[in-house]
Amino acid sequence: MRIAVFGANGPTGRHLTDQALAAGHEVVAVTRRPGSLPARPGLTVAVADATDPAAVDAAVSGTNAVLSALGSRFSKETVTTYSASATAITAAMARHGVKRLLAVSSSIADPKWRPTGAHFFNHVLDPLVNRRLGRTLHEDMRRMEAVIRETHLDWTLVRPSGLFEHPAVTDYHTAETSADGVFTARADLAASMLHELEEQRYVHTAMGVITTAVKPNIAKLIWNEGVKKR
Repeated sequence: MRIAVFGANGPTGRHLTDQALAAGHEVVAVTRRPGSLPARPGLTVAVADATDPAAVDAAVSGTNAVLSALGSRFSKETVTTYSASATAITAAMARHGVKRLLAVSSSIADPKWRPTGAHFFNHVLDPLVNRRLGRTLHEDMRRMEAVIRETHLDWTLVRPSGLFEHPAVTDYHTAETSADGVFTARADLAASMLHELEEQRYVHTAMGVITTAVKPNIAKLIWNEGVKKR
């Protein structure tokens, strides 16, 4: 299968690209920074801003599916990356007859998501980090989801919980709408997307993804994913 991966040079996009190539897929890695992606068999690099309709159209042409792992940093200002890219990507897919779309969102997009037994997360980290510092980012994720839901594509909204780095795929868990857990390894997120690309269990709905086999160091996670990146 020939797959377009948007955000291919990002933390999740790199896992997606590596795993897709290892599985024998051809990958069109869509990025604004082509020099960060080394040449490999099966890999084509497309230089594009994901919010530029003409550039996105060229990247999507000739593919069989699109996987979006685009991300944005927390900001006090209005975030538009997710919704604007979704508008450009879905329009290009419709023009080229590409039906399958998987787009990374967040468990936060489910208003009922509250991980069982996670008192510190539910009452301290989530209100402070996700719903205050990340408010504008998650608002745009919800706009992205609305854009995608309005299309006639075979879409899946992929909702991880708190993302962290782990070197290998684990025995992750998926569930419709959102999954009951606090953390998701990026390797597991990528693996779940590629598995869903083949299985199509969550078409026209959201797929929650959580990692259960390992847990990150919370202090290190906050530093790497929140403070250090800002």
